[in-house]
Amino acid sequence: MPAAPVLVPGRSARLLFVHAHPDDESLATGVAIAHHVAAGDEVHVLTCTLGEQGEVIPTELTHLDADHEDTLGEFRRDELRGAMTAIGAHSTVLGEDQAAGRLSRWRDSGMAGTPGAQDPRAWVRSDDAQAIAAVAAVIDAVDPDLVVTYDAHGGYAHPDHIRTHEVTRRALADMDASSRPALFGAFTPRSWAQEDREVLAVTDEVRGLGWSLPTGDFPPSVVADATVTHAVVDEEARERQADALRHHRTQVTLGPSNTYALSNDIAARLSGREGYARLDVTTGEPLPATVSGDRPPLVARR
Repeated sequence: MPAAPVLVPGRSARLLFVHAHPDDESLATGVAIAHHVAAGDEVHVLTCTLGEQGEVIPTELTHLDADHEDTLGEFRRDELRGAMTAIGAHSTVLGEDQAAGRLSRWRDSGMAGTPGAQDPRAWVRSDDAQAIAAVAAVIDAVDPDLVVTYDAHGGYAHPDHIRTHEVTRRALADMDASSRPALFGAFTPRSWAQEDREVLAVTDEVRGLGWSLPTGDFPPSVVADATVTHAVVDEEARERQADALRHHRTQVTLGPSNTYALSNDIAARLSGREGYARLDVTTGEPLPATVSGDRPPLVARR
């Protein structure tokens, strides 16, 4: 399987990004989303839960979390709407039914081993057939040229991310191969991840924020450079990614010099670049490149 981009002849491309929680789309794939919107492509984001188990950064909003009012999901739905309006993408929540007053069908499971994972509504406890059918229905409605989601390890092994990968992959595997859109996973080349840490270590503004610098092992989505066969590199898209992230204020704090932190107060970098690889819909593993040279974009236009 060559590392060639998806060829879309004679029209703009249509892309579907599938994520587990609000803010995941902007953090993990915001550069690609903004880049393709600016290129005139039709970009859709499907969010599988509303992130009800998320921690809340602003102290004035901690009453929303699952241990208090348990209304964080509704608040994060509004954050998602704002973010997707800012970046210019279409937003759908899996199982949302406005007429019935239902914001989503499944609920954020929380991290592995937490009480949220035992909730019968949790995404990780969803029935396989029902979950696959729900995602497949969105894929059918959007009719994308390519679908982008997490790698098989869910980026950083969050159970909902892994579940999202599994369900999305299986929904595509059930399709006829002749009409199946390409499936891509988000990865970071190890050299990029190391460079980001080196840049953060000498960014003076980070020290004044009280944030910690990242240390230790990289998450599973950081892989050997050769595994990452496609890339989106766009400095202007980074600015629109930041505009979207400003709406996710319960989860993300933006800092100076293209930095941000989650509730753990560990500094991270908006680098303006994202790596991808096409995935095998049967195994979920990245397909190797058989051609050398620079990483192509996700989409090629004739």
